[in-house]
Amino acid sequence: MDTNTHSETRTDGTNQDTNNDIDRVDSNAIDRPAAARAAIYTALATLLDEPDERLHERLVAGEVDETLRGLLDATGLSVAPPELTVDDDYETACARFNDLFTVGYAEYADRTDGSLDSEGPRISLYESSYRPDAAWNDVNLDLARAYEYFGLEIDQETRDNHDYLPYELEFASYLARLEAAADPGGERANDAARARLDFHDRHLHVVAGGLAERAADTPGSGLYGEVASFLDRFVAADQRALAAQFEGGDEP
Repeated sequence: MDTNTHSETRTDGTNQDTNNDIDRVDSNAIDRPAAARAAIYTALATLLDEPDERLHERLVAGEVDETLRGLLDATGLSVAPPELTVDDDYETACARFNDLFTVGYAEYADRTDGSLDSEGPRISLYESSYRPDAAWNDVNLDLARAYEYFGLEIDQETRDNHDYLPYELEFASYLARLEAAADPGGERANDAARARLDFHDRHLHVVAGGLAERAADTPGSGLYGEVASFLDRFVAADQRALAAQFEGGDEP
């Protein structure tokens, strides 16, 4: 996802601008829980992409796990943290990602005539896969309109469908950073938070729940099963907190 105001997602599971803002800006100037939630959404977007060597090194060393736990403490949400460590070497980690998320498979439907049934990857990273009640075009058009409304667009060099989960997580992060940078409780902050709640209700909670269920049913999901389960818990907690803020009800 590309925009002039959206900082670049780093490959180590953190967001450079968000983390620097938390460290150097006085707590009265930003909404620290919103900034921490933004950083977690960015980290999740990075973790649900094929790992590079630097990210793998940080996962093996436990640095990503430690960073995310620290951010989680700052969110104001009560969510059980994941175990973000790996024992796989780098090549195995990449192969596991590709096996789960990118490589489809085929099996014989009838060995007598050699016919095959082909299926996609074992776990889909696309919201429309978890929306049998909605047309693919409707899901992606609604997302495109939401991104464009906030001045965002898909990076043309790495373009994918609008319902690609890492894009949705980057968008949730962007909305949380808009909230964090505005005056706490002010109109701009509330508008950004309401937009994130609407995004949860219409899109993110659906794909987060579907991904967690699919990963739980997939043997060998490993790290990605942890990520999927945590994503579902975190999205649900953020959604409940926002609903309590604007619609009443219990805090998470």
